[in-house]
Formats: sequence, C-alpha cells, structure tokens
Amino acid sequence: MHIAGHLSNEESIAINRLIARLQGKDLTLQALWHMMDQVWDEMQCDNTAPDPEKIKHYYQHPVWLLNGLFIENHDLSLRCRAAISDWIVQKKLIKILDFGGGFGTLARMIAKKSSDTVIDIYEPFPAQAALKCCQNYSNIAFIDDLKSKYQCLVSTDILEHVPDPLSLLAKMISLVELNGYLIIANHFYPSIKCHLPETFHLRFSFNQLAAVMGLEMVDYCHGSHAIIYLKTSEQPLNWIKIRQIEQQSKRLFPLREFNRRYISAWRIQIKKLLIN
Repeated sequence: MHIAGHLSNEESIAINRLIARLQGKDLTLQALWHMMDQVWDEMQCDNTAPDPEKIKHYYQHPVWLLNGLFIENHDLSLRCRAAISDWIVQKKLIKILDFGGGFGTLARMIAKKSSDTVIDIYEPFPAQAALKCCQNYSNIAFIDDLKSKYQCLVSTDILEHVPDPLSLLAKMISLVELNGYLIIANHFYPSIKCHLPETFHLRFSFNQLAAVMGLEMVDYCHGSHAIIYLKTSEQPLNWIKIRQIEQQSKRLFPLREFNRRYISAWRIQIKKLLIN
C-alpha cells in the first residue's frame, strides 16, 4: 500500500489486527464496509438515535485508518479523485479546501498537477500517517480551524454521516467566496450503518435545497459521482424555507423511493418488452 510505509508502529499493529479479521480473504469494498459495520456494532452505535460521544469515538477508530489505506489502492475511488483534481486544475483555481480530506489523497493529486495551487485539508484529528504522507508538499496543510475563504471547497462522502447535513452544508457554503465553487459527492444510501437514515431523503431533494441555499448546479464532475455547484449569493439563508422543504422531502421520501425501486423499474421493463 502506498502510505503503509508512513504508519507508526502503533498504527501498524492496529491495521494488522483489522486485517486478521479477513481470515486470509481479500480486502474488497464490501469486506471493508462489513468491517465498519462490525466496529459500529461493537461500539454500540445506533444510526436511528446517534449518540454524539459514541459517534466521535467511532470515527477515531483504526478502521478509518484502514479506509484511508484502501482508498489509496481502490481504482474507483482514485478515478473519482482524479476527475475532481483534473477539473480544479483546468479551472486554474488556487485556494482549495478539502473538507474532511482524510489522508490527503485528493490534495496530493492536485498538488502534483499544479504547484501553484494551495490546498488546506480540514481534518481535526488527522492520522500520523496522513501527516507524513503530505509533509513533502509545501502547498498542502492540515488545519483544524476554519477561518479563511476559498475559491473551491471539496466534500466527498461527508454529509450522509451527520445528523443535520444542511447545517454542515451551510457552514461549507460560508467558507467559499462569492462565485466560488463547491464540489460535493454524496451517497445518501444505506451502504454502511454510519450512513444515517435521516439523510436518505436528500438523494431526491439535495439539488433543490442547494439552490435555495444560494448554489447553482454547474455540471456533473464527469468520471466521479460529484456535482459542481457555483456559489451565487451572499444573502442570509432563509432557514424557515429550508426547513420546510426539508420536512416536505422527508414526508415524500417513502413515495419517491417506492417509485424509484418499483414503478420506474417496471416502466423500464415494459419499454424493453415493447422494443423487442
């Protein structure tokens, strides 16, 4: 693994203990998610009534260190980050915030492609291996405080982990300059237990809420599951309207999900039969 050489002795021991759980099997994405769920259950976390203290300790567990190592070698994860870094470099954006940037995989990709770009990684409790991986890049810094304004903020698979994603999105928006960009990749699905069910409705309404919060959808970041938004307003957010739309989204979610799973699939099958 690319960053394995940067692990401390303590981190190496923790990773080896986790690898032993695989009992000789390959570490696939599905195996990693299963392990994350095991740790979730062992720490007695509950995604229907999240305990903030338990959740905090969960995200400090070595399984997330293993997740960082996995991303460094996972083709799909790397392609996604490569697509995002290509877009940033092509736009010649200089000041970037990687919000929850983990091991700095994306930041290092950007730094290699553009020495002029400065990337801050917001990660309040970075692993020692992550710090060592980025220490030779003068244009990358780990930060634990958010004070600056950025031309572009990147958030990959963060919002589905928090109880109030819209409040966190508002914080992200406040960190971006007017006419700056937010590149956001979400996964509002129950792939792992730390994806909170209360966020799943946003798979249908996120773009609508983003628009109300002053963002204009620019494009999909092709080659990834991220969407690119332009910040078009500095006006104070209308939280009454935002929460009303959020509540409506939650109420409509069961119907929308039923339609996605069954009605839309049925229509596709009918079209195939008619074509044939």
